[in-house]
Amino acid sequence: MQQSFFALLLGRLLTNRWWRTFHARAALSVSAATAAVLLAGAALVVPAEEGAAGANITSFPKAVWWSIETATTVGYGDLYPVTAWGRVIASVMILAGITTFGMVTASIATWFVGRAEQDAQHVGRAVRRYARHGEEVFDAELRALHDRFDRVERLLERNGER
Repeated sequence: MQQSFFALLLGRLLTNRWWRTFHARAALSVSAATAAVLLAGAALVVPAEEGAAGANITSFPKAVWWSIETATTVGYGDLYPVTAWGRVIASVMILAGITTFGMVTASIATWFVGRAEQDAQHVGRAVRRYARHGEEVFDAELRALHDRFDRVERLLERNGER
């Protein structure tokens, strides 16, 4: 069975030490950037909501909780911005959350695909070894049968029955 270009490329990348290090570094960088965006959003939403009628994001701890539930798209509805600037900040938080969790999901999927690729290669090697062994056994048995038929033919020829 022929592998696709994407599967070959992915297999090469997952077995490359530099790529694995880069992948881990990228995941850490994205996580740090997301944490910075969450904290910055929390710090910015408090002054944006300050003094607005019906505002419920009134302190930094509440704002941090709001930024986490907004970025994770949980949105319990207990905290929400009521001002235009607060909603702009919320939009940025939502995009940051979707992007981060998309990247985390992609990283996990890449890891699973890499493991599956390794498992498939292992199984493929085992099947090829088994097939080679089976061919060798089959060839040996076929040669033995040919030898027996040859002996039977020689015996028949000697006895004049042929």
